[in-house]
Amino acid sequence: MPRSPRQAKSIARRMQALRGGASGVKQAAPREARSAARREAILSAALDEFSLRGFEATRLDDVARRAGIAKGTIYLYFQGKESLFQELIREMLTPVVGAFEAMGEADVPFRALAERLAEFFVREVYETRRRDVIRLMIAEGPRFPALAEFYYREVLSRIIAAMRALLARAAARGEAPASLVDYPQIIAAPGLIAIVWSGLFERFEPLDLRAMMKTHLDLLFPPGGAP
Repeated sequence: MPRSPRQAKSIARRMQALRGGASGVKQAAPREARSAARREAILSAALDEFSLRGFEATRLDDVARRAGIAKGTIYLYFQGKESLFQELIREMLTPVVGAFEAMGEADVPFRALAERLAEFFVREVYETRRRDVIRLMIAEGPRFPALAEFYYREVLSRIIAAMRALLARAAARGEAPASLVDYPQIIAAPGLIAIVWSGLFERFEPLDLRAMMKTHLDLLFPPGGAP
């Protein structure tokens, strides 16, 4: 059926809009990748600044300068300095907590599982920049209770709950003393000591954390003996 010039123009506009929409979908991925890269740069710069200056002395101007962006760009991704610090914790440590919880579901003897968890901590926390985040919380938490509460809620409470469940299972099997169920922090003590030590005394006397954790486990769970 013949179309009027007006109808033909209308159809042409719709076709052009459809082609433009398809093109927009193709262009969305690169934009999302650039946005993700910018967000990652902000978090990396924030970790550098917080580690160098502490939470209170760090300014968003310094973070923006280090990330190579305008200060206003930070507010496209984060509400402010506290939000940025919280997201740094969530981004860097939440995946580790999830992996820790998943590893704890393995039905293996507790000593073997504890050795796996110790190696995981050394490899994925102590030997990475996640160590800096934990050190920051140890230093800044007492002065900023809201940050400490966030860290406890997002990280520590989940790890403690997972470790208590593991210790309760181990105690029921006779693999661990029942008293440890109430104090799962004892298991993690060498890791925290090593993080504090590395920030203060590493240059004087380096620690072999793997060896220290093995010694710790031998004391708690003597090979071939009762715990």
